[in-house]
Amino acid sequence: QVQLVESGGRLVQAGDSLRLSCTVSGDDFSTLTMGWFRQAPGKEREFVGSISWRGTNTYFADSVKGRFTISRDNGENSVYLQMNSLKPEDTAVYYCAADVSGWAGSRAEAYDYWGRGTQVTVSS
Repeated sequence: QVQLVESGGRLVQAGDSLRLSCTVSGDDFSTLTMGWFRQAPGKEREFVGSISWRGTNTYFADSVKGRFTISRDNGENSVYLQMNSLKPEDTAVYYCAADVSGWAGSRAEAYDYWGRGTQVTVSS
């Protein structure tokens, strides 16, 4: 059973930085493409970014490009979402997801495993 556990979400002020972590167990983490998604109240879940299994390629939604980065530590079975210059519109529950095939890209429905999410609230 593959499990993903996010952590690091909290209340911050606009302009602050925050790093989210996601730890994976139950599979060979180093072979998984990892994605981050978010869902704000009343909105659909949206793609934030992803990182390839070797960590050499990252992709981001336009809304976070230049502010967010993703990294991974395959030795720690963890992936990280570094969020800088946070805005109130970044407020959401953030989820990490694992893609076995490596082809999911930004499509939430193509990811195989999901965490339960961590709440990020950005006050103005």
